[in-house]
Amino acid sequence: MTPSIGNPVVHFEIGCKDLEVTTGFYTKLFGWTATSIPYASLLETHTQKGIPGHITALGHEPHQYVTFYIEVDDIDETLTRIEAAGGKKLIGPVPLPDGKKFAWFNDPGGNMVALITKV
Repeated sequence: MTPSIGNPVVHFEIGCKDLEVTTGFYTKLFGWTATSIPYASLLETHTQKGIPGHITALGHEPHQYVTFYIEVDDIDETLTRIEAAGGKKLIGPVPLPDGKKFAWFNDPGGNMVALITKV
């Protein structure tokens, strides 16, 4: 199956050990504002350009990472194609409170990338 037309990058995530310090670094440096939620800070970048993101302190490995989320129609089918192409599923699909699902995978070079469903 070929991918749907248009799979945009729709979100970024920065992992850290110290949520308060990391959030403070980015908000002070770039003028972003943060809204605290459990284990994370949702970021508002105050621009129409770019994509939204958040900072997360998982409390376990991996602590330090940066990843981006690619929006897909069918997360299970996309993970199957990723593995067939030499990638590796790391976690997920994981359901989110808004009804979407996300998953993390490694590309063949070892980069961690994420998927998220449209709905």
